[in-house]
Amino acid sequence: MPTPPLPPTILLIGASRGLGLAMAGEFLRRGWHVVGTVRGTARTGLHELAEAHPGAITIETLDIREPEQLAALRKRLDRRRFDMLFVNAGTTNPDPTQTIGEVSTRDFVDLMVTNALSPMRVVEQLEALVIPTGLIGIMSSGQGSIANNEKGMRELYRGSKAALNMFMRSFAARHAGSARAMVLMAPGWVRTELGGAEAPLTIEDSVPRLVDVLLAQPGTPGLRYLDYLGRTVPW
Repeated sequence: MPTPPLPPTILLIGASRGLGLAMAGEFLRRGWHVVGTVRGTARTGLHELAEAHPGAITIETLDIREPEQLAALRKRLDRRRFDMLFVNAGTTNPDPTQTIGEVSTRDFVDLMVTNALSPMRVVEQLEALVIPTGLIGIMSSGQGSIANNEKGMRELYRGSKAALNMFMRSFAARHAGSARAMVLMAPGWVRTELGGAEAPLTIEDSVPRLVDVLLAQPGTPGLRYLDYLGRTVPW
């Protein structure tokens, strides 16, 4: 009997809760294997999902702010190859109503390291594990769009996502000959711990469509900045 083909695999960074956990579940429903990362050793929603789907999820530990943990993960996964790498990790500042002049230096550095520097370190370290025709994606935000910023607010968060977008454009420019698709994803304003209770979208509104968009990208090389409906977001 012929050996059945192996399922495609996503390396999903930041899959313990919220959008990342929902993405893990959605990829499972579509027949993918998920290698998902969590911070620390505490039990998470990803552990519960793994128990409900034996053999379909591999859980790895990673705090993206810790370069030595990233290097260790790269070593552990050295022989693996992935159809998709998606970096979901990110946060917001303690008081999103602050103007940039009111933000403390510590909060500025913390958010920039978490939202802009650390995701790009992940991409730089792990991109070689993605197959030549695969996809590299990062969770950005529509609030990272400079052109669409007509109301202000969440100034530090906006700046961190705009910086992330710029760094990913630099990465794409350095890999201009690659056949891989690359995506900066804007999931919409979603009711999660990060998005808040006033957000208009549920996870069920956003994530299945977001995954549809990601799955449509392989075979289209280059970097795109897209929302969860597949629409191009202006830089």
